[in-house]
Amino acid sequence: MLRAVVGINWGDEGKGKMVDMLSEISDIVVRYQGGNNAGHTVVNDMGKFILNLLPCGVFRKDVVNVMGNGMVVDIAHLVGEIGRLRERGVDITPKNLKISDRAVICMPYHVRTDILEEERLADKKYGSTRRGISPVYGDKYMKKGIRMGDLFEPDDVLKEKVSDLLEYKNLIFKGVYGAEPNTTDEIMDWLKKYGDEIKPYVCDVTEYLGNAAKSGKNIMFEAQLGALRDIDFGIYPYTSSSNVISAYAPIGAGIPGYKVDYTLGIMKAYSTCVGEGPFTCEMFGDEAEELRQAGQEYGAATGRPRRVGPFDVVASSYGVKVQGADELTLTKLDTISYMKKIPVCVAYDVDGERTTVFPTGGRLNRAKPVIEYLDGWRSDISKCRKASELPKEALDYVKFIEKAVGCKIKYVTVGPERDACIEM
Repeated sequence: MLRAVVGINWGDEGKGKMVDMLSEISDIVVRYQGGNNAGHTVVNDMGKFILNLLPCGVFRKDVVNVMGNGMVVDIAHLVGEIGRLRERGVDITPKNLKISDRAVICMPYHVRTDILEEERLADKKYGSTRRGISPVYGDKYMKKGIRMGDLFEPDDVLKEKVSDLLEYKNLIFKGVYGAEPNTTDEIMDWLKKYGDEIKPYVCDVTEYLGNAAKSGKNIMFEAQLGALRDIDFGIYPYTSSSNVISAYAPIGAGIPGYKVDYTLGIMKAYSTCVGEGPFTCEMFGDEAEELRQAGQEYGAATGRPRRVGPFDVVASSYGVKVQGADELTLTKLDTISYMKKIPVCVAYDVDGERTTVFPTGGRLNRAKPVIEYLDGWRSDISKCRKASELPKEALDYVKFIEKAVGCKIKYVTVGPERDACIEM
């Protein structure tokens, strides 16, 4: 069985919690795109963790975790992340962590470029995490990347490759940004220091996953961010630089000949967004701050305050469609328990016309939310573990959302803990 757990909205929907929970029925968990711009929060019996690169199956002793070829990996960050988890008792070895030899390394000069470009753009910036993601994906598709497999080349071969790349890169640093050039020795020292620690985990993931799929193993694909940040189907150019959609999962994992059998889409009971770009349902002022505080809405990877708003039916219906979701999880239902009346964005007004079709480009920039209100329940639901324990108004809210987006809601979460999940 090949399952995918993916985001329906702008990211930060709670995928990490669901991957951690569902890894109990998985043999292998695979991250198939993105880099350390992800921030997946997991709360379990070992404590609270924030993972940036590692798949969220690392807390299960019998689960193998794979970082696929669709990822871009800052090896210095990865070494630190592995070290921090080991200090807290999480066992990570080449037996339970495998990294594709085709994954591209996010280099120090990618991070520098990301920061310099955001500063150059000033008030027109894209809202990057400044961790080098766009530049490294750009280099990947310009065939100027260094891949994990390159770490095994003789030093002189790798050094020549680095030197050739820096000749090109330094033209940009000096000519575009007026910045100091990178030196080959500095980059080689960095690759040596962190690469030597990572090399034991690097392998032919395509061969490994292909054999696992053929033998009937349960494989779960873990996405970063959500449908609206997909490079092709998101709110371009305010997107990530990779394909986050479910259909890409086998490709980014390393087994492009396979198809996903089941997709679980994750969406919040309200809307949140980190970074720049159109966010039609956005709340402002005291109303927004109250919701932000109730949900502790701050970016797991960056700590930035998230923009917040009511549940967006238009955006979510679109996300369900492009993700091909079979079923859904509605997270953080407990967060909106304080509301007497719960706002829901049921449509957009674009140039004076009401629409439920998610627009693109300038039409999305001009869209205004059409809001309806549902009755709140004004009671603590964080201890509920069965649907029958939820107040009628909470059940009505779930059913309304389910009907509005046209996809079954299988799970509802009412807290960050592993067991704070209701199967509907």
